[in-house]
Amino acid sequence: MILKNAEVFNQDFDLVQTDLSIHEDRFAEIAPCLSGEEAIDLSGCIVAPGFVDIHIHGCAGADTCDGTRGAIETMAKHLITKGVTSFCPTTMTVPMTQIRSALSVVRDCMEHPVEGARVCGVNMEGPYISAHRKGAQDESYVRTPDWKEFEELFRDCGGIIKLVDIAPEQENADAFIEHAAKLCTVSMAHTDADYDRAKTAFEQGITHVTHLFNAMTGLNHRTPGGVGAVFDNSDVKAEIICDGFHIHPAVLRLSFRVLGEDRTVIVSDSLRAAGLADGLYDLGGQQVCVKDGRARLADGTIAGSTTNLLDEIRNLVRFGLPLRQIVRSATINPAAAIGMDDRIGSIKKGKSADLVVLNRDFTIRKVMVSGKFVS
Repeated sequence: MILKNAEVFNQDFDLVQTDLSIHEDRFAEIAPCLSGEEAIDLSGCIVAPGFVDIHIHGCAGADTCDGTRGAIETMAKHLITKGVTSFCPTTMTVPMTQIRSALSVVRDCMEHPVEGARVCGVNMEGPYISAHRKGAQDESYVRTPDWKEFEELFRDCGGIIKLVDIAPEQENADAFIEHAAKLCTVSMAHTDADYDRAKTAFEQGITHVTHLFNAMTGLNHRTPGGVGAVFDNSDVKAEIICDGFHIHPAVLRLSFRVLGEDRTVIVSDSLRAAGLADGLYDLGGQQVCVKDGRARLADGTIAGSTTNLLDEIRNLVRFGLPLRQIVRSATINPAAAIGMDDRIGSIKKGKSADLVVLNRDFTIRKVMVSGKFVS
């Protein structure tokens, strides 16, 4: 298959006029004036790598912690309509039996793929967090970090955990970070850690931060907090929810500028209400009210989002962020955060042929996963 005459984000994320050749499930050639029997003219379109959402609890009425294959398939089918070609179903602070069930189901969906977006592995948000910064997580299921417990979980699920969260100020966190970092990406999340504790945690092996600014100590000119530690460490990637509600557009512009092209990771952190109307929904056993697209618990606590990566990209374009950095933040950066940037996340010869064909107004024309148009 030859895709012709589009502007393409190449492997360096420069937007260039070129053609793409796809052989089976891989990108084969990326060059002008390619020819072949099956040619598709994409004049006037932009071709970007498929989007990668590494922090998503649910959408379209389904949630990872439902612990069913049907829930993951519902998510995968919905996400593909938003240009997301790979994702990490994300658990939260629920009973350990429920986490185990979710891990088992996700493993099955990886070994026997569902229709839609590719399931890359699990993002385990909780239960090793701070009760003081629990956000919309259920405090009754918060657990002290236990390296042996996590090692057993990781082994039993076949190593599909790509990312695990921890509040580094918690008891036993030092040993947890040291050992878990050898198995997967460890992220600082739902934490009271100040600048110094966060800095130490990064030195111990944390390389990622969950939803920057949210559920962590903020930036102040005398007490830089966890946010300041992230800004001050060039080896740490930061998830950012770009719905314009979790973080003010001015702070988004500042954060993207400070973090630079390699460290910003757009995530949805969406719950089952994403893609549905306002109303009452369940999140980890707690009732969430969605009004005007904004999700909150009864006490007013923000409870995830109802957004998706496509809408966040549109927001960032509207907020005046550089397009190159926006696209990197939705593709290669999240892929790198879970150690899959050698297979997905950019348009490069030999990589999985995952792409999104966009109109100039950033609406979707086509979506391809593994060399096949699915939307």
